[in-house]
Amino acid sequence: MNQQHVDIKTPEFVSLKFQPAGLGSRTAALLIDHLILTIINVLVLISLFLLMYDMPFELFLMYEFYSYPIAITIIVLFVLNWGYFFALEFFYGGKTIGKKIIGIRVIQDNGHSITLLSSFIRNLLRIIDTLPANYLLGMIMIFFHSKHKRVGDLVAGTIVIHERKAKNSKKRSPIEKEIERKGIKKEDLVIEDWALKSLTAKDWELIKTYSDRVLQLPEHEKSPLTEKIGKIVFPKIGYDLEGKSVEEIEKNLFILYLILKDEWEYEL
Repeated sequence: MNQQHVDIKTPEFVSLKFQPAGLGSRTAALLIDHLILTIINVLVLISLFLLMYDMPFELFLMYEFYSYPIAITIIVLFVLNWGYFFALEFFYGGKTIGKKIIGIRVIQDNGHSITLLSSFIRNLLRIIDTLPANYLLGMIMIFFHSKHKRVGDLVAGTIVIHERKAKNSKKRSPIEKEIERKGIKKEDLVIEDWALKSLTAKDWELIKTYSDRVLQLPEHEKSPLTEKIGKIVFPKIGYDLEGKSVEEIEKNLFILYLILKDEWEYEL
């Protein structure tokens, strides 16, 4: 079966290839998310029942006393059911729990990570995509649209794509072997989410090219190249290079390689 690919040209003029997620994978992810939300909703309703069960009978007869918990519960359920998709997609790299399990994610049409506004818009318009019932309009749109977009995706300028497939560990690149040999891990460098979002596909291509070439360079060429790349990339994430040795800069560039590899590299 042929897989449909889409080419996305980023604002930095980097061409990226993605496989858009179709109706089947998106429906499976949605079912998982709704199963999780159903469990949460049931727990909230049980909590409301237990609260009202323990309420003195005299208070229960007074409308204003038992109407408040019901009203608050309705608000809490709305925030949970809508906020689940909105918050996770923005703070969890375009993925809900269902999307993570299925292996799909939301990005912007320009290839960048989803923004707060885009996440807000696409999830606000779920109200339209659910019409007339059970996401019928959304499913029809996804099935017939060339990039499998629903109304929320069209308005927000987003696209749902398949995640990069895990590479065979036996076919590691030289840089991956070097990183493993040095015991370098992503956790060795803490980068805030806002800083990570400031790095673009162009930065990834720069770091990837550097990582692919640096092991082949003699020492007198490696050091100035490492410092040059560091001065381009690290100011964007608020990392101060003052007093840092070439070895430290190289190590942190390798860590960025590991972090951005999960964000930008896709094997289709």
